[in-house]
Amino acid sequence: MKKIIIINGPNLNLLGKRETDIYGNISFEEFFSELKEIYGAEIQLSYFQSNVEGELINKIQEVGFSYNAILLNAGGYTHTSIALRDAVAAVKTPVVEVHISNIYAREEFRQHSLLSAVCKGVIAGFGLESYVLALDSFL
Repeated sequence: MKKIIIINGPNLNLLGKRETDIYGNISFEEFFSELKEIYGAEIQLSYFQSNVEGELINKIQEVGFSYNAILLNAGGYTHTSIALRDAVAAVKTPVVEVHISNIYAREEFRQHSLLSAVCKGVIAGFGLESYVLALDSFL
């Protein structure tokens, strides 16, 4: 059975409450429960969220040699964190960069990712469905 983890970065703990016109009105915990119901027989799916850059790096290093895939929504760190980029580059597990919104249709500073070049691929702009598309890319 494949082991896949979703790692979410800063402010994604506020999904369903923050900027619902951009991010929707469902919490990630509710969405994750739905994913586990859909994919539970096919994969061992886990989830981690932190607003702290170092905790995200620690989790990537922890799972990055034993899991089959990492879906990473680094939030604002996508555009600023060389350390997170280095962590993704250092591990063997393939990483897909995921964004709920279309970052290329937003503010200019959000349109550049430091992570994309070291990820297997990027999925952006499909709402929470972006995670489903990323999961499906590994199945």
